[in-house]
Amino acid sequence: MFSFKKMSLVTVSILFFSGCYSLSDEGTLSSTIEAPYFPEWKKIDSEIKKESALEEAIRHIVSLMTLEEKVGQMIQPDLRNITPQEAKDYKIGSILNGGGAAPGGDKYATAQDWANEADKYWLALDQAYSDRDFNIPFMWATDAVHGHNNVFNATIFPHNIGLGATRNPDLIEEIGRVTAREVAATGLDWTFAPTVATPRDYRWGRVYEGYSEDPALVYEYSQRMVRGIQGGEEGLKTDKNVISNVKHWIGDGGTLNGEDHGKNRYTEEYLRNIHAMGYIGGLNAGAQVVMSSFNSWWNPRNYDPMVNTESDYMQNQKIHGSKYLITDILKGKMGFDGFVVTDWNGQGEINNCTPANCPQAVIAGNDMFMVTARNDWKEFYHNVIKQVKSGVIPIERINDAVTRILRVKMRANLWEKPKPSMRSLAGKQEVLSAPAHTSIARQAVSESLVLLKNENQTLPLKKDGKKYLVVGSAADDITKQTGGWSLSWQGDGNTLEKDFPNAQTMQMAMEEVVGEGNIITDVSDASPEEAIAVVVIGEEPYAEMFGDIPASKTLEFSTLKKEYKSDSELIKSLKKQGYKVVTIFYSGRPLYVNEEINHSDAFVAAWLVGTEGLGITDVLFGDKDFTGKLSYTWGATKCSTTINRAAVNIPNYITPVDGLTGEPIEQELDGQFGQLFPYGYGLNYAGETAVDAAFNDLNNLPLDPRDFGCGVEKPDSDMAQLPLEIFGKNAKGEFTARMSGEVNGWVGVDISKGETSIESVTTTGIDYQGMQQSAINVKFAGKSDSFKNSSSAQIYMQTPDGKGIDYTRYMNAKSTVEFDIRMRSNKPEKLILSTHCEYPCRGEVNISDVLPEESMQWNKVKVPLKCLKESGMSFQKMNTAFLLFTDEQVEFDIGNIRFVPQNEKPSQGVVSCDDLLNE
Repeated sequence: MFSFKKMSLVTVSILFFSGCYSLSDEGTLSSTIEAPYFPEWKKIDSEIKKESALEEAIRHIVSLMTLEEKVGQMIQPDLRNITPQEAKDYKIGSILNGGGAAPGGDKYATAQDWANEADKYWLALDQAYSDRDFNIPFMWATDAVHGHNNVFNATIFPHNIGLGATRNPDLIEEIGRVTAREVAATGLDWTFAPTVATPRDYRWGRVYEGYSEDPALVYEYSQRMVRGIQGGEEGLKTDKNVISNVKHWIGDGGTLNGEDHGKNRYTEEYLRNIHAMGYIGGLNAGAQVVMSSFNSWWNPRNYDPMVNTESDYMQNQKIHGSKYLITDILKGKMGFDGFVVTDWNGQGEINNCTPANCPQAVIAGNDMFMVTARNDWKEFYHNVIKQVKSGVIPIERINDAVTRILRVKMRANLWEKPKPSMRSLAGKQEVLSAPAHTSIARQAVSESLVLLKNENQTLPLKKDGKKYLVVGSAADDITKQTGGWSLSWQGDGNTLEKDFPNAQTMQMAMEEVVGEGNIITDVSDASPEEAIAVVVIGEEPYAEMFGDIPASKTLEFSTLKKEYKSDSELIKSLKKQGYKVVTIFYSGRPLYVNEEINHSDAFVAAWLVGTEGLGITDVLFGDKDFTGKLSYTWGATKCSTTINRAAVNIPNYITPVDGLTGEPIEQELDGQFGQLFPYGYGLNYAGETAVDAAFNDLNNLPLDPRDFGCGVEKPDSDMAQLPLEIFGKNAKGEFTARMSGEVNGWVGVDISKGETSIESVTTTGIDYQGMQQSAINVKFAGKSDSFKNSSSAQIYMQTPDGKGIDYTRYMNAKSTVEFDIRMRSNKPEKLILSTHCEYPCRGEVNISDVLPEESMQWNKVKVPLKCLKESGMSFQKMNTAFLLFTDEQVEFDIGNIRFVPQNEKPSQGVVSCDDLLNE
């Protein structure tokens, strides 16, 4: 398909006798990186050692604890699902705040508010042990993954993908130190960071959480971030550092087809030397906690601890249930002596388990359980006690878990630290976004930028006497700049004015540098003779699950969402008009942007920079040079999904293959899905780069004609092959969930992952199928006194811009619209299911009779699209794929909404159109 020029191989010295190598030409590091090779699993050499006096103290406490007290230490609920009184009653040892959770539900809580909230739980646990001869302190964990990102006004650093491009390990350690100080300012004890995945497939929605595809870089950065967060053995004892947590053990970055919660099928050698390297580095640096991963590992050694080992070994492959990887390897062969925490209800994904009942996960070696919902954690608590008493779970396993938890609490000196609000930094608002902290973030932004193209020295820009047309959907959009895990879980629902009042968007940074009068934001007010165009584009924010690129899509930026297409067209239009075009690209991964690069005079990969937009202009205007180097290979085609630099710490490295079948699971660098910009590429203002681009002419990059997804074999223009995911865990943003009603004049309001309301209808994000906020609870108020004459309301899933798209292929495939529903009230007389082809064009049916009865059980409803067509729908211009309308009072949970082709083998349980249309 493409013709690649031959590239000279960068000389990399592989030291077979020591199993190490150094990076040289492919991006100079401030310190030499040496990555070991491990022919077998090996003991870590932690900077934090066991102490005999501490171990004796732990043994003494454990010997005095009741079984109930031990199990209380093993449970970690979410802040929103536990009160201080409940923590006291159950002697719960830890809580977390999930993404978007805050004291009192206040997104804008101050450092003092957070510390005061932590006090409540600390005091509750102190009181819980008041009648005992010992006490065990409480601790609070949070996701501070690019700064203390859940807290209003905290410093927000670039995401890890950008930090990987800096090639500056010293900076990484400093970022860890700053993050720890800001966490300490809120009175918390522990951060679920760093993420040390080695991402190998760009379809995965968490690529941006990984520093690099290269295990050596991940190995080094993991060590440095852990040291920064914990401050070493002595630093961890102070109240200015916090506990560090490497995650997610193990192999999430190698999940097949980039599917979150999916299958890792690498051989054990490559699992160890590619995907475990961040853990080895971080644990050597003294990380005290490891978090289990949602993914599975398909390998015969990955036995199910609850099944006879002579049985079919594939009965459980989930890491959360892997005794081999957690107990035999991590705790056994590697000698990790901290504790293992599960991910968000991760135990519920193991075969025959629920979040509330999973002895397999305990036996496998998990020590602390993130059981987030109130009913679940209470039930889990009682179940574990019963399972120990019945002999299902050995008491030795419980004792081991509690010993590990207490060991970490003692190493963090929690017995000696006062209540959270009394610690040295606690409640000090000035610590959050302190000038010294934002200065480091600004530096990180500048060093993370990678210059991919600079035709005719378009950059650096001039500060004096020049006007700039600053446009593009991301030019003044703080959410695209900060990405996921930024005040909210998915990074959505934020505004500059309310949520990041001290941030600078690209437009604001440009205005500060050259003056507001020299910035034009409307294309119609500018001309190519007077202005250079700076076009800022990028992905909308996303986090786990919701950021995955589905099989029906490619890596082509402009086709991932309709809005992205507009940005692409804008670049081409400006170039055609004669503008010099500088493109700034915010993204959580390398994407296919060949056409955008062709039409840009300069193109900058800016990743997800955080709040400090001035870090970009520092480089664009030449105050600093470009120093960033790609820490991921940038592909040349729309389906260059798994092209990765050779892991040269592995002797005789070959492109990874499936550990069971021997089939390739990554693409060859010099194959049909080759490189555009190799690992280590990045220009400076002198035009120098350590490694060259694969094509000489960056104005005429070849364009990939592919018009169908990377996960399908041919276009489905006539007959749909794959389900259309509309809303739920597998939906990737093709439709936006909204609500409207008579009370607000039928103006669409986007439904957030949390709570959204127009009063006549309210939605709340809920967990479903083990996924956070992948379904919603819906409450229609009905004809109550408040809405007697304005009770009509609707929820619906619509194209982001409200424009229609041709989905005839789903009608041709005899598809059904399917959804999972759990009725929490009696059925209404009318609940209208509708699809729209730009109102008033629509089809609708009353589905009340086919709804299940009120219960706690989920049920699936399947309605043929034919029914909607026969009632007036045209799928040639569909803009609303799913809509529920009523004027009655009703409550239900709903999720997993999709169109499912039935062209091969129709599924069971499809309702009859005759029954629906005769209503």
